[in-house]
Amino acid sequence: MADKLGLSAKGLGRVTDLFLATWMGRAGLAIIAFFLLLAVYATLFVDYDPTIQDGTIKLQDFNWEHPFGTDHLGRDILDRILVGTKPSLIVGFSAMIISMGIGTLVGLASGYWGGWRDEVIMRINDMFLSVPWLILMIVLASVIETRSLNSIIIVIGITGWSTVSRIVRSQVLTLKERQFIERARAIGSSDWHIIRRHIFPNVVPLVFANAILTVAICILSEATLSFLKLGPQDTETWGKILSDAYDQGVAIQGPYAFIIMPGLFIVFVVLGFTFIGYAMDEVLNPKLRKR
Repeated sequence: MADKLGLSAKGLGRVTDLFLATWMGRAGLAIIAFFLLLAVYATLFVDYDPTIQDGTIKLQDFNWEHPFGTDHLGRDILDRILVGTKPSLIVGFSAMIISMGIGTLVGLASGYWGGWRDEVIMRINDMFLSVPWLILMIVLASVIETRSLNSIIIVIGITGWSTVSRIVRSQVLTLKERQFIERARAIGSSDWHIIRRHIFPNVVPLVFANAILTVAICILSEATLSFLKLGPQDTETWGKILSDAYDQGVAIQGPYAFIIMPGLFIVFVVLGFTFIGYAMDEVLNPKLRKR
């Protein structure tokens, strides 16, 4: 795999060393590793069934038996958060893959072939960029009859490709004028061969760095949609917990654990991906390392 991407084992080792040399890289990896382990093994830490309701203990604040308190139906908030970790991360990674896939393909096609194709693609791209991402998601999510986890992933993914397509296109426009591309054309290499072997490997690091930050954006997007009652209604997510807390007015009258704790989980996972993204930028951009 490393060879196909134009990276030697030594080069990958160098990138890894530079990444781990940054405090943001180490901190980001530690945070995300924690949440990934939590997503995989959450059921081992769940003490109460988060679906069971108990009106006698509803809306409790921090306490020893229920460290994060209970919600308006007497469900343990910590257990709801633990159960919601996996779906929230699934949304982030899955929507990122869709977004990066569409954006990369569009950017490669637009930048490499140019001409009228580039004009048409970029006008469509401008249409997506002219409307705020949140507005597009709200409109699409509101017309879906059954809002499942998969449908929300698709909504977030297909509305977030325009920025990465611009980035990939600009990189391709630069690459296709390089001498090694001209030599490949001169010996009769097909467009597909040039894109696959020479151009795509050179845009992968750029796409990867943006993909890390996109995961954070997608997680925030799901939380926003769920807060607005437009998220997956059949799945426990952090955004859904925040929405329930807001409906009960806990931001004003408490218990504050109901709204603080799911919010902190969102903040920390987004912070982890942001740290990794900035560390990758520093590794891949020598100018940043010199500052």
